[in-house]
Amino acid sequence: MEQAVAAADTAWMLAAFAAVSLMVAGLALFYGGMVSVKNTLNMAMMVFGALAVVGVLWIIVGYSASFGDSLGGAGILGDPLEYFGSSKLLDAPSTPGLPPAIFSAFQLLFAALTVALIAGAVADRMKFGSWMTFAGIWALLVYFPVAHWVFAFDSKDGSVHGGWIANKLKAIDFAGGTAVHINAGIAGLALALILGKRKVFPNAPRPHSLPLTMLGAGILFFGWFGFNGGSALAAGNAASVVVLNTIAASCAGMIGWIVVEKFKEGHATSLGAASGLIAALVGITPACGAVSPMGALIVGAACGAVCCLAVSLKYRFGLDDSLDVVGIHLAGGILGTLLIGFLADGSAPNGVAGLFYGGGLDQLWRQTVAVLAVLTYTFVVTFAIAKVMQLFGGIRADDEAEDAGLDLAVHGETAYVLDHLTVPVAKHEPADAVTAAEAITTKAAAAVE
Repeated sequence: MEQAVAAADTAWMLAAFAAVSLMVAGLALFYGGMVSVKNTLNMAMMVFGALAVVGVLWIIVGYSASFGDSLGGAGILGDPLEYFGSSKLLDAPSTPGLPPAIFSAFQLLFAALTVALIAGAVADRMKFGSWMTFAGIWALLVYFPVAHWVFAFDSKDGSVHGGWIANKLKAIDFAGGTAVHINAGIAGLALALILGKRKVFPNAPRPHSLPLTMLGAGILFFGWFGFNGGSALAAGNAASVVVLNTIAASCAGMIGWIVVEKFKEGHATSLGAASGLIAALVGITPACGAVSPMGALIVGAACGAVCCLAVSLKYRFGLDDSLDVVGIHLAGGILGTLLIGFLADGSAPNGVAGLFYGGGLDQLWRQTVAVLAVLTYTFVVTFAIAKVMQLFGGIRADDEAEDAGLDLAVHGETAYVLDHLTVPVAKHEPADAVTAAEAITTKAAAAVE
């Protein structure tokens, strides 16, 4: 059956999978640079830990629950036993198309990254063991069902039934505005509410390494072309349009954020540019197959500007969303998903017209219902999971661990070795020069801490 494999499409999906896999490291660096020096490794471990837990669950039951034949044809959950253990994914397709194994591997990364995104909302204060437990439960009860709603399409012959959002509501979500970003954003909100504020909030520590954050953003940017482009599932025009729309939105998003930031704060910062890039990528994720390049510019600029304003609301409402998961992923996901109802261009790959292109309000109400459904379901279930975990063992690190930093208290490691930080001083230099060098060393060590 090997000849049935569509070689070009399979090669594209293998490349897209490789690009998306780099997003795990990108997210770890992006988040790791934004926290204090004493919590850098903990953030990386939360991201990689999510990959480990969700990956195992995906192989066992996740693919089946997400893409199996819908139980009772209701569009709520795929049959968890249909592909249990993933052994049925070993065979090549009977007709020319993608091997199911690469599709499953690609979607595994979607699931893992969605869970990993939530970690940014609870940085610096959640027990690592509780995080790993939460990641597994949340994937089972929230991500897998919602992924079925959004990503599982009915088979062409009608023998396999998919999710209700994709097939009955017919809302457009090309690569995960609802299933990934709104899902993670509203979960981050619920979990942050249960955990409570960090002891230092609202005077949170400044990002300890903005170069790391910029590097992480750049890696995420690279991976996002696989994330969005790979969701076309073929090497063709649709993937090409998606890639063009993705980079168009990215450029506009950075400009939108730093312009608003300049007016608000008086500075256009590197953190703002990185955040604007991510906000735009979040917004264009659902819309990349539905809008024109001009529409992509609008989506990107709008998400950059709106998310910049949304991030500042956490201080007004006293919500300790540590790394702006709510302000960027929730706000950007909602905006990008709803803008499809206005900006969808019938000539784009999705082939649907929005309000501004003569389609009336039809697509807008579909997008709105999809957003509200995911918001409601995910918030309620996430809040319940976190509340039960809090009652049975707690989920927040103790005060001593929070003060010392989770890197050392939980993992027994530090991201940087500071005890060898010195400034060489020649023997013939006067005493005041030695004193000055010692002062510089002391200040440098303090700055890193």
